[in-house]
Amino acid sequence: MGVVGNWARAAIIRSRRITGLAPEVIAELVAEVSPLWHERHQAGLVSRPCRRAVGAGAKHKLVFVDRLLVTLVNLRHGATHDVLACWFGVDRSTITRAIGEVRPLLAERGCTAAPGLRLRTLADVIDHLGADGQTRIIDGTEIRLRRPAAGRKGREKYISDKNKQNAVKSMIVTDAMGRLLFCSPDEPASCADITHARKLGLVKLLADGPAVEILADAGYQGLGAQTGGRVVTPPHRKFKKNPPEWYEEMHERQRKAHSSRRIRVEHGIGHLKNWRALARHHGQREHMSDIVQAVAGLLSHQQTATLGSNPHM
Repeated sequence: MGVVGNWARAAIIRSRRITGLAPEVIAELVAEVSPLWHERHQAGLVSRPCRRAVGAGAKHKLVFVDRLLVTLVNLRHGATHDVLACWFGVDRSTITRAIGEVRPLLAERGCTAAPGLRLRTLADVIDHLGADGQTRIIDGTEIRLRRPAAGRKGREKYISDKNKQNAVKSMIVTDAMGRLLFCSPDEPASCADITHARKLGLVKLLADGPAVEILADAGYQGLGAQTGGRVVTPPHRKFKKNPPEWYEEMHERQRKAHSSRRIRVEHGIGHLKNWRALARHHGQREHMSDIVQAVAGLLSHQQTATLGSNPHM
């Protein structure tokens, strides 16, 4: 048994400041993810050659609940593996292995749109959007990371054209209230928002799918014509030099009206960045897709649970 005993474990679960999730949500995660983890663990034991019976030998120092809590604290606060190892009374390698096993399982869950409804792919989101007919909002967000080593191939592609820093980006889809519905795998920050959307297949999904409305910023201008008007972006400026005063007033009014409709996606991204693992990533870039999708899934689960307990929000 590590330093974290039953009393300390219960205190961690009760504190939403530590995990970012309500105790009820953590209980649902344990019930859902624990069987998947045990199944993969047993499959790994069976697949490798060994001289003794499967399951023999030393037992885990961290039970699954502790492994989940370690992963949640790491995502929520960006706590290092050394700190978590000291806190839970195990070796650093045990923490690294636990996070590496649990985090992909959380990333595969997808976003919770409603109780019992998960959206794991962009196609799921478009189908769901067509079913309820409500407006959705898309935007791209960048996550800063360490600069790749000098001489490494592809080093420059991680430099963002927007802020000139090393980063990766993901495309976020929210509902009209800013609740998360989808978070894409990461892409190097040099990739334009509209290019990223095309790579994800958004144009084809919308062109072949139901008549829906998706709000986007100026970074996605051009998608409207390619999707039959399903992607709505700010109006183009028709007069680039010496515009009439009436046109400036009209254009500014239209731009602000569009911005006020899509501001909720910025709020959704803000809630996402409250998880310190996404404020700035200091680890390996190869894990970023799992990290951002795991956090999006956890946050959407909590948002859905909060909405269920407060239906008038």
